[in-house]
Formats: sequence, C-alpha cells, structure tokens
Amino acid sequence: MPLHEPPAGPGTGRIYLVRHGETDWSLTGQHTGRTDLALTAHGEEQALALAPALAPIRFARAFTSPARRAQRTCSLAGLGASAEIEPDLAEWDYGDYEGKRSMDIVQGRPGWSVYRDGCPGGEIPPEVSARADRVIARLRTLDGNVAVFSHGQFGCSLGARWIGLPIVDAQHFELAPASISILGWNPNHAGLAVIARWNGSQGPTGRSSPAAP
Repeated sequence: MPLHEPPAGPGTGRIYLVRHGETDWSLTGQHTGRTDLALTAHGEEQALALAPALAPIRFARAFTSPARRAQRTCSLAGLGASAEIEPDLAEWDYGDYEGKRSMDIVQGRPGWSVYRDGCPGGEIPPEVSARADRVIARLRTLDGNVAVFSHGQFGCSLGARWIGLPIVDAQHFELAPASISILGWNPNHAGLAVIARWNGSQGPTGRSSPAAP
C-alpha cells in the first residue's frame, strides 16, 4: 500500500509511527526495554527499505527514542539529520522481566499482561500511559507531518492512547519491526482521532521478525 501525503497545514498533518528494525531479541521474543541493542544486519536492511517509503512525505518534525536501535533506524530511513531525541518515546521499562519472553513469564505468573499488570522493578501501566499522553499532547501542538521512531509495546500504547483507549487495550495491537503506522484525524469529524494505517510493512521480502512479545 503506498503512502499518500496529506495536505500540509494546521490540523491536516499526520503522525508516521515507525518501529525500529529487527534486533537479536526481537527475533527471540525477549522483552527489550533499557538494554541498548543494535540492529541486526537484516534490521539495517529493513531500516534502509523505509527510506523510499518515507522520502515522498514532507515532514515538519521528526522524533526518535534515545535507544540506538531507534536512532539507527531513523538515520537509515533518511531522517537522522533532522530528528530530535524524545525520552518519552523509550520502550517500556520491563524491570525484572528485561530479557525474558512472555511465554516464560506466564509460567510463573499465569494470565500476566504487561498492559494490565506492568513489570516488577519497572514501569506500571499508568506510568506508560502518562508518557504516551505527554507525547500525544506535544504532537497535537505541531503542524504538518511528523515522523516518530519508537518501539513495539510503547508504540502500541501510543496508538491506543491516540484514539482514547485505556492502556490495557493496547494488548490488542501489535507492531512488527520496521513497520509504519499512521495516526491522524477523521476528515469528516473535526477533532476525531483515528488510526489511518496500522502495522504496515515496507521493504524487500525476506524473513520476518515476530511482533512485540
């Protein structure tokens, strides 16, 4: 599906939410919060493949998580020179669950969901919801199209909060590595936030990475 640029101007810009490319832990399904992993070679290819998809869009601003996997994706996608680091775009702090897989966590904690239960020693859902809301409040003051480079589970949280859903409903979203989503507005209902595109794939075919654990 091609990306179509909306007219520039107040209230007409869109948020292009990009998840970083593949890492070793996205391949294995390990929760990657504060661990500052690099992209795999395939992840770099994925990030490079974003460039022709994003190049036709006129971006007024670009923001990236401080994590190097997000910054590297942003750079390879062609927006590194103009991007600003936004600490609130960081991935969920998984605390004691850092590096663990969901399938292993639920063996000792049946029914666990990061979006409902949070992580011991890390962030709880209200804290992540507040971060997402701060990002959204800032984005809604900006005119024109904005690129945002972030992570799997924080990106799902951002998408849920953009349309006013509670953070627990982010469990029904998923974002694949190097995916592009578009957050915008319903043109027929002023002020109604919508998800115009979700988890869109770009780039060459090849092995795919699992979405956020």
